[in-house]
Amino acid sequence: MAQRRRQDLIMELIQQNGFVTTEQLVDQFKVTPQTIRRDLNELAQQKKLRRHHGGAGIDSSTVNTAYQARKIMDLEAKERIAEALVELIPDNSSMFINIGTTTETIAKALLEKNNLQIVTNNLHVASILSAKEDFHVIIAGGEVRNRDGGIVGEATRDFINQFKMDFGIIGISGIHNDGSLLDFDYREVRVAQAIIANSNQVLLAADHSKFGRNAMVRLGSISQADHVFTDQQPPVEIRQLLTEHNVQLHIV
Repeated sequence: MAQRRRQDLIMELIQQNGFVTTEQLVDQFKVTPQTIRRDLNELAQQKKLRRHHGGAGIDSSTVNTAYQARKIMDLEAKERIAEALVELIPDNSSMFINIGTTTETIAKALLEKNNLQIVTNNLHVASILSAKEDFHVIIAGGEVRNRDGGIVGEATRDFINQFKMDFGIIGISGIHNDGSLLDFDYREVRVAQAIIANSNQVLLAADHSKFGRNAMVRLGSISQADHVFTDQQPPVEIRQLLTEHNVQLHIV
């Protein structure tokens, strides 16, 4: 198959699924992983897709990538971020945990801790953490998004505002080079803003793919975090902003 035709078909698959792995494309086209990586790199240079560890996806400022695709995107980086972040969490502490596949990975790492108090608007996080008998897990009320198990809405925000927690563990869809934290759902953003406002320390977890990624709703600024956990050096503008606002950067 000609390279141009193969690349056109790759783009069709990504548009249909939101994300595809290198392994899936190798099986589909019966070529070597090196050939697929070259195709993906060329398409990324043409700004037709975004490369991720182990595959590629397509960006939209209005619609997030499908939940099942996001679960496997940059999973190794998310696991390293989770491992580093939970080192900051002492036993017997309290925390909010918001919506996202990164925060779900963090929830799994938190199972090593003892006697935690958790308030979350993420059904998957609640399911993971409720397996630990010494954890006290509270699920916020509101509307459940069937696509990812997130709980959103005015009732959710009002519920969050009843608590003051030691930590707010936040994931995010995108980070603009000016430091804006960006997401896709206005209702989700309002809940995340309440989490930030009611947390003594805000821990932001974002792998490298989130930097420069666009989304249409502004949540706040990265300067509102106390700690930022990521897997690669952020852009220089972000590093300057973190330094100016005394935000501690953790690269794992």
